[in-house]
Amino acid sequence: MDFALTEDQLAIQEMARRFATDELQPHAAKWDEDHHFPIDVIKQSADLGLAGIYTRDDVGGSGLGRLDAVLIFEALSEGCTSTAAFISIHNMCTWMIDRFGSDEMRSEWCPKLTSMEVVASYCLTEPGSGSDAAALKTKAIREGDEYVLNGSKAFISGAGVSDVYVVMVRTGEDGPKGISTVLVEKGTKGLSFGANESKMGWRSQPTAIVNFEDCRIPVANRVGEEGDGFKFAMMGLDGGRLNIAACSLGTANGALRAALDYTNERKAFGKRLNQQQALQFKLADMATELEAARALLYQAAWKLDNKTPDATRHCAMAKRFVTDTGFNVVNDALQLHGGYGYLSDYPLERMVRDVRVHQILEGANEIMRVIVARDLLKEYQA
Repeated sequence: MDFALTEDQLAIQEMARRFATDELQPHAAKWDEDHHFPIDVIKQSADLGLAGIYTRDDVGGSGLGRLDAVLIFEALSEGCTSTAAFISIHNMCTWMIDRFGSDEMRSEWCPKLTSMEVVASYCLTEPGSGSDAAALKTKAIREGDEYVLNGSKAFISGAGVSDVYVVMVRTGEDGPKGISTVLVEKGTKGLSFGANESKMGWRSQPTAIVNFEDCRIPVANRVGEEGDGFKFAMMGLDGGRLNIAACSLGTANGALRAALDYTNERKAFGKRLNQQQALQFKLADMATELEAARALLYQAAWKLDNKTPDATRHCAMAKRFVTDTGFNVVNDALQLHGGYGYLSDYPLERMVRDVRVHQILEGANEIMRVIVARDLLKEYQA
């Protein structure tokens, strides 16, 4: 067991940290306040290879692994949680096309996605199906060489701005085996978007309903075979869960650093806060919990890279544990700031708002427990 990062991984981590420090952190508060989607800055990340992190290099990707991606998103989220999360979503879409698309589809789309000439959104959740994703209702009826789409997707990051939408649709029977994956380009007749949702956090990226009304697309826009879409979605979510956990971890890293700095400056009862034993214990617990979260997350990423049989279980474990721990640490950091932590002059209240959703999306943490328990108990259900 070697817990040391390689020289390449350390270089990747430092590159992402510099981008976060120089391009994200100075603007994060303003983007949040103005509900501004910094698409120009997001596209700059493509110049660093961050738009196709684990996409193959023959189509412009960086060809890195899932542990590398975790290191990147942990670093990026210290600059801006919301923006880092959107870059993760784009990467999931790019990877899905690279992994499951035909050679022609890969050649057409992946170079544009890895350069961010084209920006992608992922469309799985619907107004009536969130955790029960296999119950989705959006239909794609085949008519000759076209599919006709009808339905709606909800809570879609980048809706109305992104150039292409990776959409899970029902092409067959009820349940997971009737689901396929298709690409819908912005501007396609019958594609429309709802109003930008007013959200607690993630305010620097638009979130809206995506509507399909007799929306016609070529059959050639299908990713893989009919009926394989749900499998693709779940495989994509293994990595997506690691990325969003990394975003929680990175934000919590930043929150702990802010708490350490603040408690070293603020005085109460005649001495600095970090000289109060109760608060020393709190800081020690926060640091310890983050180290435990990091170890579990890195191990899960290693397992996914190495395709171990228990990789999905560990991705679910990591997503649940790291996002819960990250939220708790950020919330504790706000508490250590007292009333100042509640003010937007400090980053803590934004951090709390941004990481809260990580316990819901990419599979709610309750569903992560379902996945883990099902895997633990499968030998008893024969």
